[in-house]
Amino acid sequence: MSSEAEDAPKGDNSQIHESRDSIRGALTSVQKELKELSESAQQLLTEKLFLENECSQLKKRVNRLDEELRNLRSPPFVIGFVQDRIGDNAVVRSSNGTVFLVTVNRRIDEASIAPGARVAMNQDTLSIIEVLDNAWDPLVSGAEILERPETRFTDLGGLDEQISQLRQCIELPLARPEAFREFGIDPPKGVLITGPPGTGKTMLAKAVANSTEVTFLSLVGSELAQKYIGEGGRMVRELFELARAKSPSIIFIDEIDAIGSKRLDVATSGDREVQRTLMQLLAELDGFDSLDNVKVIAATNRPELLDAALLRPGRFDRIITINSPNSEARELIFEVHCKHMPLTDGVSYRKLSIATEGYSGAEIKSVVIEAGMQAITDGRSSCNHKDFMDAISTIDIKRNESDYSGPDSLYR
Repeated sequence: MSSEAEDAPKGDNSQIHESRDSIRGALTSVQKELKELSESAQQLLTEKLFLENECSQLKKRVNRLDEELRNLRSPPFVIGFVQDRIGDNAVVRSSNGTVFLVTVNRRIDEASIAPGARVAMNQDTLSIIEVLDNAWDPLVSGAEILERPETRFTDLGGLDEQISQLRQCIELPLARPEAFREFGIDPPKGVLITGPPGTGKTMLAKAVANSTEVTFLSLVGSELAQKYIGEGGRMVRELFELARAKSPSIIFIDEIDAIGSKRLDVATSGDREVQRTLMQLLAELDGFDSLDNVKVIAATNRPELLDAALLRPGRFDRIITINSPNSEARELIFEVHCKHMPLTDGVSYRKLSIATEGYSGAEIKSVVIEAGMQAITDGRSSCNHKDFMDAISTIDIKRNESDYSGPDSLYR
């Protein structure tokens, strides 16, 4: 009896331990599952926030695209200029030249609707809906040289006298304006550079742009010859307005004979438009509006075509002529272009200048380039005298071909 009584509690204890272990195992499993569910819920919450943020960004993008679509579907505006105010209305000249009496949007400041203001009008009602800033033509605003050319006066050989005259007329009035006031004289307004092609007219202007710290505007004369009536004159006016706004400044007009040719009694409509552009240029050079600190440099290789009114003192006060270089000038040009080139001892600038009689500065530069290319092709580290003589022979052939203007050359 006693042994059976002792065995009974032991069996109960083992069952109790087993139940406790099972409870602990179940609890651990529940805790592990709860932790996994908690992590999963946290991950889902993070994904929900991410999706909500992405949905918000997509809604903003949709709204922006809808706004762009509405703008694209809306009719274009008409650009005009206010001429006068009549009560709450305004007299506006549209871009096609028609004059309208239009209404003004009430939200626009009344002071901004002044004569001469540039405005945008509704295409259907022609009501003024916006006041625009006065903008220059893209061709005019793009004429400003932002990066200075690398050409310097030391890179020009045989032009010491021309360089001195140009700096005296352009740089001196900008650097010492008080000296001219003390002497009671007006500084020169413009300089005209003439000479055959390839003599360095444009390079002189580049050297001026490099040596001065003022605004430099550069245009080709043909860019001012426009198709529509009044466009060329408007561009000339805007060019000088931009130069005055950014003064001190220099305006360089290359190939000015494109708009500065002599005025004729008999002319086509295109010629008359070019003459209008010329008259606007004459008025800007010597009109009621002072040029202040604005200087003009022009270049041409056909000075005989220019109108007499353009050449008189008060517009282009000095005419600088660059002739074909003489022997000494050609020697200096060779020295300038060869200063960084490795040469053998047999190369003589004097002999090369004699062999290039009648050459321009551009042709001499071509000779130097041809000689350098020949040495590079042969794998040599320096140029010799033969390279230059071969290059001169090559350039001579091209010069003779360009001089031949017979009808047979059309088919070669």
